[in-house]
Amino acid sequence: MCGSTSSYSYRVGLERLAEPYRDVVGRLLEGLLATWGERLVSLVVFGSVARGEAKGDSDVDLLIVGAGLPRPRFRRQELFELAERFVEPLMEELRSKGLNLDFSPIILDVEEARRHRPVYLDMVLDAVIVFDRDGFFEGVLKGLAERLEALGAERKRLGKLWYWVLKRDYRPGEVIEV
Repeated sequence: MCGSTSSYSYRVGLERLAEPYRDVVGRLLEGLLATWGERLVSLVVFGSVARGEAKGDSDVDLLIVGAGLPRPRFRRQELFELAERFVEPLMEELRSKGLNLDFSPIILDVEEARRHRPVYLDMVLDAVIVFDRDGFFEGVLKGLAERLEALGAERKRLGKLWYWVLKRDYRPGEVIEV
């Protein structure tokens, strides 16, 4: 399944990830569901793993949205580490084979995740939504994609880097809200 608003598309489903990332993220999802339960709202993979461009030392970039999360960031990290334990044996096995996987999570509560963030720009094109209770994050991305389309925004590549032109006819001093 593919989410799409015109030329903006992200993908939905664990099967959209290449191995061994599919297995690693699948086990992490099992861990999150077991430890977070109903608090887990969304699990999204983005970055090189989602684009299929990961190298042996690439981090697995994650956006995790939860309901009723504690405010301090370190407490959220502790909750993530509980779920990460479900994946540790597989991660160690992969490390022994030369694949140095680590997670790089952004952990947000529902209200924080509703606000468009710069990191969401690339997610509109590249994200893989692995879990999404009631289509929450898909709705966030669709709203952003519609706004980007209305602005005529484009993502451009410069060497190995990406950048966004949010509005083609931008004038100095003009404020652009996404």
